[in-house]
Amino acid sequence: MCIIACTTMTSMAQTDSTATPSKNDTIRIGGMVIIRKPGETRDREVRIRNRKRDYKPSKVSTNWGILDLGFSNFTDNTNYISADAQAYAPGSNASWFNLRNGKSRNVNIWFFMQRLSIIKRAVNLKYGFGVELNNYHYKQNIRYDANPPAVVNAPIVSLDGTMGRNYTKNKLVANYLTVPMMLNFNFTPNRSDPFGFSVGASAGWLYGSHNKTKTSDEGKEKARDDFDLRPFKISYIAELNLGEIKFYGSLATRSMYERGLDMTPYTVGIRISSFD
Repeated sequence: MCIIACTTMTSMAQTDSTATPSKNDTIRIGGMVIIRKPGETRDREVRIRNRKRDYKPSKVSTNWGILDLGFSNFTDNTNYISADAQAYAPGSNASWFNLRNGKSRNVNIWFFMQRLSIIKRAVNLKYGFGVELNNYHYKQNIRYDANPPAVVNAPIVSLDGTMGRNYTKNKLVANYLTVPMMLNFNFTPNRSDPFGFSVGASAGWLYGSHNKTKTSDEGKEKARDDFDLRPFKISYIAELNLGEIKFYGSLATRSMYERGLDMTPYTVGIRISSFD
């Protein structure tokens, strides 16, 4: 095709070298366009350009294996002088449940997160499935038991006057299987790392919880029980996309305990994903 085109153009030039074309000569060869502009001489300008194929992004995109790294905490609204609080944790006060903030971590593993375009990829529905892992490290020597009362304080003075255990490590672990659903607003829909934010809610099921303690003399111990934690958790959730940097946060709608304590958990952290 190229040879034929060039031969034709050469033949036309030889036939009438003085004629001035009135318009551009255009030849298309596959995805290539050759344009010859009008001129007074035989040396005329030839431009070669490629035609751009139309790009239509998919309305559904899936991101596999998203990792969240952050911190777990709670808002404590417990009335410690109430009968319910004292039945759950006799002698307790707000200082019992003070956290080591730097060690109280939240790790979320989202097996997948999918985005469904609603309006030109600028407004999307985002949903997924994964696990939430929450660790609450306490400053005080409290211990969770499977039988009531659920929480006791240590060290304990025994009858012979000796001190009980002194915990060097003490944490409550609460893990959930969670389904998030958000409305996503994407300000830069043509970028692979967009700017925008998402808001919505998540529903979680408590699939595992335990209290892990460590002493210098007896080592580690683990008590497995639900400790009257609620089996289901509904949370408000949000994420902020700043290009390659992404943040997340969650706030439960009510206390994570069914009785005794009124503590509403929340998390904040950074989200690690290959794209939005």
